[in-house]
Amino acid sequence: MSFADHFSTIAGRYAAYRPTYPAALVDALASRATPGTAWDVGCGNGQLSVALAAKFARVIATDPSQAQLDAAPRHDRVEYRCSSAEASGLPDASVDLIVAAQAAHWFDWPRFVAEAGRVAKPGALVALVSYGIVLVDEPRRASGWGGGGGGSERARGELTTIGEAGREIAHYYRDVVGRYWPKGREHVETGYRDLHMPWPAVDAPRIEMRAEWTRDELIGYVSTWSATVRLVETEGPAPFEALQARLAAVWPDGERRTIRWPLALRFARR
Repeated sequence: MSFADHFSTIAGRYAAYRPTYPAALVDALASRATPGTAWDVGCGNGQLSVALAAKFARVIATDPSQAQLDAAPRHDRVEYRCSSAEASGLPDASVDLIVAAQAAHWFDWPRFVAEAGRVAKPGALVALVSYGIVLVDEPRRASGWGGGGGGSERARGELTTIGEAGREIAHYYRDVVGRYWPKGREHVETGYRDLHMPWPAVDAPRIEMRAEWTRDELIGYVSTWSATVRLVETEGPAPFEALQARLAAVWPDGERRTIRWPLALRFARR
């Protein structure tokens, strides 16, 4: 079947610049599921798949994009398959965990629910994971500076321009590429609350994904947004290059800053 392929053309960049899910997420999934077989649905190039292998005996990681799978890291307990979320080819009642990380908003939801119900063992955990707009923290003020004297804010370690960087990213997300987000992105904006799962809910913890990135790494990540890809295809690179220039004006080369993504988690018990 055809699918909305937003990432095959940038599979290499996707693998290089997408953030890594925290160990706390894997622990939360493993503590609520039997550590047998996990199905990582819409796995992309395996951001979560290999991490799951630390806790589950077998991980079946599926994605309809072969280019994405080709960029995924190999692991003895991870089996990559090119198949859709709605037609996995997995046997009935065969998996202990079904998890879709930053992918469920692309699914044909009723068909996926039917497929998940078919392949999940009784009592299996079904988990949805998403993250929305990136948050850029201000750098910490340098300790031990006693004030007085001259020198710029940068020289004395009191950078406050990170607020400007965060505002630039938010402006780009909302006002520059906002109209280019494909259908389905609205589910990310609501934290998947509008995707109905017909099984009893399971409590999920509060977890945040973090990275310490340079400006170039953040720009690389923004280049993997489906909306950025569509923007560049439609209008050319100038709007994206303008974002890079504005960030360069407020974020020194090579400086690492804390990047955060609060995760939206929805768990249910089959």
